[in-house]
Amino acid sequence: MTATRPVVVRHGDGELAGTLLPGEPWATAAARISAPVDGEPVAHDLSGDILRFDVETDRAVYLRAMTRSDLPALTRWLQAPHVRRWWHNDGEPTTDRVTAAYGPRVDGSTPTRMWVVEVNGRSVGFVQDYRIRDYPGFALLTPDPDAIGVDYAIGEPGWVGRGLGARLLWAWMRDAHRRFPDATSYFAAPDHANAASLRILDKAGFGRGTWFDEPQRDGTTSTVVGCTLDVRRVLGPAAPRRAP
Repeated sequence: MTATRPVVVRHGDGELAGTLLPGEPWATAAARISAPVDGEPVAHDLSGDILRFDVETDRAVYLRAMTRSDLPALTRWLQAPHVRRWWHNDGEPTTDRVTAAYGPRVDGSTPTRMWVVEVNGRSVGFVQDYRIRDYPGFALLTPDPDAIGVDYAIGEPGWVGRGLGARLLWAWMRDAHRRFPDATSYFAAPDHANAASLRILDKAGFGRGTWFDEPQRDGTTSTVVGCTLDVRRVLGPAAPRRAP
């Protein structure tokens, strides 16, 4: 892409337009262009020749750490047909099985961390993330073992198809940028048939890469598409941590 790649930030019924400066991170360009309006720009569609962002004033999307009190909601989400189709490798999502599989992650006793996605204070889905090198079998299949892996789902059926996916990922990306300041890439590997998830990753700025077969816990194998986000290109360098 050239340095004159267009950047458009939509706010309400209006738009602000500019161009990407040489070497400028996409998020930085959006913030510069949207400076005249209040609010932080978020990804709308970063997959095309024009980088499109929104400044949203009526929909706050953020993450909070999952607790054991969220496990009943997680169980219900995993049982929903639109989620269960892609999250089936842990077996039947009964209360006992979900508690056994995800409780340790919630407690912080595994490398994987769990997050609840909230929209205007309402819990609508979840994200899990992990340093890929902490799972040696998976690290062998990925281009960057130091990348941060991410899996996600919109659990509430009423929120599916409402343009939340890229916004959810953007909220996670901004949070991960603070928690993992040394990470230069994020990695997701949805099933090759999960067109909706692949499109969400496209819109959030991920690039599609190699297809590979991923062993599942139930002994089966899924063909997945490795999708990588170049953190420095999209978000820029992480802010230096303040001294205590």
